[in-house]
Amino acid sequence: MWQANHVAQLLCQVEPELDVVMVPSDTFADLHLERSIADLGGKGAFSKEIQQVVAAGHADIAVHSAKDLQALTPEGLTVAAYPKRGDARDALVGISFEQLADRLAAGEQPVLASGSNRRRALLLDRCRGAVFTDLRGNIATRLARLEQPGGSVADHGRVDGLIMAAVALERLGLDAEIDVIDPLDPDWFVPQVGQGALAVETRTDNRELRALVGAIDDPITRLAVEAERSFLAELGGDCTLPAGAHATVAAGDRRVEITIQGVLAAADLGHLQRHTEVGPVDAEPGRVLARTLRKSLEAVTS
Repeated sequence: MWQANHVAQLLCQVEPELDVVMVPSDTFADLHLERSIADLGGKGAFSKEIQQVVAAGHADIAVHSAKDLQALTPEGLTVAAYPKRGDARDALVGISFEQLADRLAAGEQPVLASGSNRRRALLLDRCRGAVFTDLRGNIATRLARLEQPGGSVADHGRVDGLIMAAVALERLGLDAEIDVIDPLDPDWFVPQVGQGALAVETRTDNRELRALVGAIDDPITRLAVEAERSFLAELGGDCTLPAGAHATVAAGDRRVEITIQGVLAAADLGHLQRHTEVGPVDAEPGRVLARTLRKSLEAVTS
C-alpha cells in the first residue's frame, strides 16, 4: 500500500486533478505464508494475479516491487514507469555482520531468517556455519521474530537476525525504531534484480494512460533495472538458481555506460560465482554477464 500510495502521489504531481482509487488485491502468495516462495513459483508469485486484474480491465495500473516481476512482461502489458530507485541494498536486522562473524568464530550457530536462496548463498560464502530458517509475512510479522528489548518472542520461533531489503524498513519509517540494522555493501552482497525499485504497469493499448504514467519514469532507474532484468531473462526467464544482479549507470557526453555486477550459485547454495560486466546499453551487458556466470558455474560443477 505504501508503494501504491507513493505512485499515486507522483501521478497527482503530474496531473493535480487526477482521482486515484485503490484496488487492493491479495495474491495467493500473500494468503499462504506457510509455503516458501520457491514452492509458489518464485518470480511472479506476488505479481501475476495483480497483472491479471489490470489485463482484465478491473484496474488501470499495477504497482509492483520490481524485484517481484517475472523476467518477461506478459503480452498486453507494459512497464510504463520505473520511478526513481530507492536503496537497493540488503540489510542484516537484529545482528550486525561483525557480531555474526564474532559469534561464528566463537563456535556458536546463530539462526538467521531469510526466504531467499540468493541471500543465503551470499552469506554462507563468507559466514560458514550460519543456520537459516524461512521468512515470510509482512514486515511486522518478520520483525516479531526478533527478541527486541521489551518485546516478546514470536510463537513461531525467535531468530538471531533477519536478512531483508533495507528500503522496506526505510519506507515504513521503521529504521529509527530498530536497534541494529546493518546494510550490506552491494559490491559483495549483490542485490536481487530490481531490488529497491518500483515497476508501474499499464495496458499496452491505453496510450493516454501510458503517457501519464511515463511522466514519472526515471530514465536512469529504467536503464539499470532493464539491464538487470535482461540478465535474468538470459539465465532462463525465471531462473530458480540463487542469482542476483545490480547495475549502475554512468551517463557521459557521448554515451551511456552500464556497470552490472552479478552472482550465481548452484542449487545447493555452493560454488558461488561473481563477475562484473561494463559496456554501453546496446552491448547488452546484462545478457553478457549472465552467459559468463553460467559458463563459470558449469565449469566448476561439471
